Amino acid sequence: MRRIRTKKRRLRRRVDLRKTLPVLPNLVTLASVFCGFAAILTVAKDNPTVEDFHGAAVLLIFAMLFDVLDGRIARLTKTQSQFGLHLDSLADVISFGVAPALLVYKWALYRFPVVGMAAAFVFVACGVIRLARFNVMTVDMDAKGPGKYIIGLPIPPSAGILVSLLVVNHALEGALGDERYTVPLLVVTLALSLLMVSTVKFRSFKDLRVNRSTMVLVFLGVGSSLLVWHFMAKPQFVLVWLPSFYILIGLVEFVREMSVKLYRAAVREQPAAPPAEN
Repeated sequence: MRRIRTKKRRLRRRVDLRKTLPVLPNLVTLASVFCGFAAILTVAKDNPTVEDFHGAAVLLIFAMLFDVLDGRIARLTKTQSQFGLHLDSLADVISFGVAPALLVYKWALYRFPVVGMAAAFVFVACGVIRLARFNVMTVDMDAKGPGKYIIGLPIPPSAGILVSLLVVNHALEGALGDERYTVPLLVVTLALSLLMVSTVKFRSFKDLRVNRSTMVLVFLGVGSSLLVWHFMAKPQFVLVWLPSFYILIGLVEFVREMSVKLYRAAVREQPAAPPAEN
């Protein structure tokens, strides 16, 4: 009996589940990589169909879900590390950089062989720069705590707009893939690329607090999404609106901040009033 108890104790010592916790968020991150890789394979063939693009878009939506979960799991299990941070960035390059760029190129931008390929590459390049800048800034962020804003549009919302357009295209039976929408899609791709490397501040939602401004934003987001659903008569349009609403918030706050700075600068430059004569 003593031998059996001794063996059980040794087995418990060997199988320590707490030591495997750091692996869990990394496995979720790799699941995001798999979704991005599978999406690339889905459209990396001659003449992909609308169903292929839709299937690839759904895979990238799952990649976004895994991208959200890995950070949450790391924080809950207290297993955040620099390794996980860089692994997550590398995963984002594949799932939210290369995969969406290839999808939009094979979907519409191929009609402009040189310009379309350049626009797709610019999206990937700006996404890589955005992630590299985020990794560098995270060192200061860890020391000061999570900030309320982040500089530049994160790559998941950028990819989310392109992916949601593919989902809407499937709902419209391929109508957005018409040749007349090629130029607008080119402009959207380049605009998202520039926003990623811009100095516009976007809300991070990591230091989210329940206050009046937060409740107003939630109310506007939910209410506007219901209106889009009602007037467009298709729920897929909400997928396009949500990341667009997030970008719109950042741009409005950026314009307001610049207006305040310009007003203060103009007030400072005004000449002082002459002293009153007795």
